[in-house]
Amino acid sequence: MTEAENKALIRRFYEEVWQRGNLAVPDEVFADRYERHDLRAGEPTPGPEGQKEIAGAFRAAFPDLSWEIDFILGDGEFVVGRWTASGTHRGAWAGLEATGKSMRFSGINVFRVSDGKVVEIWNHRDDLGLMQQLGAPVYAGAAE
Repeated sequence: MTEAENKALIRRFYEEVWQRGNLAVPDEVFADRYERHDLRAGEPTPGPEGQKEIAGAFRAAFPDLSWEIDFILGDGEFVVGRWTASGTHRGAWAGLEATGKSMRFSGINVFRVSDGKVVEIWNHRDDLGLMQQLGAPVYAGAAE
């Protein structure tokens, strides 16, 4: 695929999965054994099913989710997307019951595309800022 096609693939992922909630799209975007690099604790289900679970759970917790693409850059097989999400916390997520609070936070994903599918992804989000907006207890360093 060309760099432009790789960027279009990632734009489609953001628009269809995150903005519209179309959970059929990860099957078309992610390789069955893509590698996920994420600082969040836990091991998500591998492959497109993992992406469906992550997006489905987040969209259930924030049913009015709005997903803005700030920019998408490409360099050969690598595509970088920066996004800003906003919504209202209406359902349980990440161990936190619904708070009814609004949130707005951003993140950057680095994707590696091969043979028309994402084979690797690095996730970097402002999880701390998100949890603070929701009123979750946030701890820095080891608890005593």
